[in-house]
Amino acid sequence: MSMDASGKVMWARHSEVQQANLKALGEAELRDGERLPLGVKDMGSCEIFPQTIQHSPNGRFVVVCGDGEYIIFTAMALRNKSFGSAQEFVWAHDSSQYATRESSSMIKIFKNFKEKKAFKPDFGAEGVFGGFLLGVRSSSGLAFYDWENGDLIRRIEIQPKHIFWSDSGELVCIGTDESFFVLRYLPERVLGEVPGVVKTGVWVGDCFIYTSSLNRLNYYVGGEIITIAHLDRTMYLLGYIPKDDRLYLGDKELHVVSYALLLSVLEYQTAVMRRDFATADKVLPTVPKEQRTRVANFLEKQVRLLVHLAGCL
Repeated sequence: MSMDASGKVMWARHSEVQQANLKALGEAELRDGERLPLGVKDMGSCEIFPQTIQHSPNGRFVVVCGDGEYIIFTAMALRNKSFGSAQEFVWAHDSSQYATRESSSMIKIFKNFKEKKAFKPDFGAEGVFGGFLLGVRSSSGLAFYDWENGDLIRRIEIQPKHIFWSDSGELVCIGTDESFFVLRYLPERVLGEVPGVVKTGVWVGDCFIYTSSLNRLNYYVGGEIITIAHLDRTMYLLGYIPKDDRLYLGDKELHVVSYALLLSVLEYQTAVMRRDFATADKVLPTVPKEQRTRVANFLEKQVRLLVHLAGCL
């Protein structure tokens, strides 16, 4: 399953590709965790058996990958745009660029659907990750490369399962088998390590929302983990639509559910984390009174953290 920023959800049922539009729900009242009554549209069949499906960041394209191949389609009409060989496919933050892992030793970078660079990572390529930097996992760790010229940016001795970049490109979450790390890009330092396994995740501002191996829907901000819901089965995050104030998740039976999460709360917490207190003061009046206790607990934790850091200096 994959969802674009406008709420179009696309999935593969065997080799058939289908789409549902969350906008079609209109003003219907949505209850947390209940299956959404989606109208399904058949988009057509795929020449390969899709094992993954993923929208480009701008939502204009969708790629399916499986059987050692990939096909890029236009998202609106499922017209074939490009294809090739790949064990894995990842988008850059810029939708004009993507990379493929053809084997355990070959990575190719494409721009505007034309091959730009092919290289063999020094320590091999067991996995590949997209985003603001191109991540390549090997038996010895993780290497980040620049999309434009393929230069090595940094190597980290860690075995990632997932990598999630924030929209600003300043924050990245690296999930492993045991915990996840939040790093800030440029200073390149770990902001925090959190026990627990991330299954799927998405950034909203400086808040990292994720599903855990314990089937919990959480978000992490400013060193605090806040549980949104305890899930009764394994669910996968599709995305967050700010105007709806709702998170959307899907399961293996292709059911879609949603949970309320107020954008005003996330915006306030993000502003505080960025030390942008002028913006925080403007956002606070838009936070409903019933959410003020959550905000107060968050602020209290930030104060405790600052006191602890001051005591360490």
